[in-house]
Amino acid sequence: MIKDELNSEEKFFEKAVMTERFVKKYKNIMIASVAAVVLLVGANIIYDINSESKTTAANAALLKLQANPNDTVSLGELKKLSLNLHDAWLYSQAVINKDAQAIKSLENSTAPIVGNLAKYEAATDSAQLEEYALKQNAIYKDFALVQSAVMLLNENKIDKARSALSKVSKESSLNELVSVLMHYGVK
Repeated sequence: MIKDELNSEEKFFEKAVMTERFVKKYKNIMIASVAAVVLLVGANIIYDINSESKTTAANAALLKLQANPNDTVSLGELKKLSLNLHDAWLYSQAVINKDAQAIKSLENSTAPIVGNLAKYEAATDSAQLEEYALKQNAIYKDFALVQSAVMLLNENKIDKARSALSKVSKESSLNELVSVLMHYGVK
């Protein structure tokens, strides 16, 4: 029994020495790993705080603009903080004021929805509307095709109007209007 107890103590000390050697051998790597994890977590927290602060400041600038749309200081601040929100504000003001030049200038906006909507709004004839509708991410694709077909009908270009209407998706909510136009307007 004493012999078994001594064997177990020897094994315990042997494991302790092996652990001590392992810790000494890899001490710097373990410290560096822990430090790297702490730095990454700290950097992530700082990034989140900075991002939230920018969002809050951009929202405050937008609220100032809503109160006074002519506030150029708030507009500049909004552009610096959030270019996408800035473009959305400019688009909304251009639509409200029916400013075709401002809408045209937003066609290449970095805000994808603003650029898409500006391209639709800037289209003035059936060819531009069909060109817009052929783009893969066109938001108003079906509506642009119907609007183009109506313009073509007014120009008495029935074959082209039929072609435009045939491109409207069958699942579109405009499908009934397309059926009516195909039946009455395009025959």
